[in-house]
Amino acid sequence: MKLTILFGGASFEHEISIVSAITIKEKLKSFNLSFIFCDGDHKFYLIDPKKMKATTFSSAEHKKMPELRLSNGGFIQKSLFGTTMHNNTILNLIHGGDGEDGTIASLLDFFDIKYIGPRKEASTFSYDKRYTKYLCSAIGVKSVAYEVYLKNEAANLGISMPVIVKPATLGSSIGVSIVKDESDLDYALDTAFEYDDAVLVEPFIKDVKEYNLAGYMAKGKIHFSIVEEPQKEEFLDFEKKYMDFSRSEQVNSAEIDEKLVNRLKSSFEKVYRGMFEGALIRCDFFVVNGEVLLNEINPIPGSMANYLFEDFEKVIVDLSDSLPDAKHVKVSYDYIDSISHAKGK
Repeated sequence: MKLTILFGGASFEHEISIVSAITIKEKLKSFNLSFIFCDGDHKFYLIDPKKMKATTFSSAEHKKMPELRLSNGGFIQKSLFGTTMHNNTILNLIHGGDGEDGTIASLLDFFDIKYIGPRKEASTFSYDKRYTKYLCSAIGVKSVAYEVYLKNEAANLGISMPVIVKPATLGSSIGVSIVKDESDLDYALDTAFEYDDAVLVEPFIKDVKEYNLAGYMAKGKIHFSIVEEPQKEEFLDFEKKYMDFSRSEQVNSAEIDEKLVNRLKSSFEKVYRGMFEGALIRCDFFVVNGEVLLNEINPIPGSMANYLFEDFEKVIVDLSDSLPDAKHVKVSYDYIDSISHAKGK
């Protein structure tokens, strides 16, 4: 199968995306893969698969490779010998801003390019944690209690300590702090506000049971991964998540009963249907006093959560064969022509 991995982007998770792309290359060995890198200046480069290693980008060696331009139906490469069109299905592996905020989805839709990944509406509701909360409320999925604070506004905390402070639109635990004493709250908020103008504060639940579940839709049916119970300390900081994104060995299923598995799947399906078709997503859940709570939605999980599936290559084939049809509006000038005809012009 031919597939193009699109990675990089201008975001705080730029390096995470590079790690993810390198890992995906190893997981899809039977595929005919090509790689397009989006650098911090939003320039696109066609990367030699043999050069898919971290130092290629840190040394700026990628700038010696062919630069691409977006065109209707794909990416084009101009040379002395003419123009080459790269029109494989795209796998959007840009984490954070650009990739998960809807920017790339809008570009690919605009240029009529087939892609695996969240569409712009799905990106909006998963990228900003505030909107994820609003979505949960609308579809009847319970989530963790929260308060929102905006930059330069006074914080009047209504949640009891300890709390966890997070930027509204950042992933990979960037800018996240656990606050156990009110005297440390202002510092934690200032840290989060360095990355975002909106911040969420949630109760920090000690020893909470956490479960991760990934899935995708193919031929009208949602296909689920195994349920993982991540092993971690208080929370996964940036460094731990950086390493987590390079995982490629399948993990073991959580030792939980079938009833809880079905409740997790039920919540996942409510989140997915009608919103995330065309994407493989991972939902992270908390279980508190027997109640399933959505923690967050990962619209482009690190390395596409390959470690949760037994046959990841089949997952990508199934997903690419079941992408939503592009919406095309036929433009006509019947109205203008009718007015012109009526006026005799």
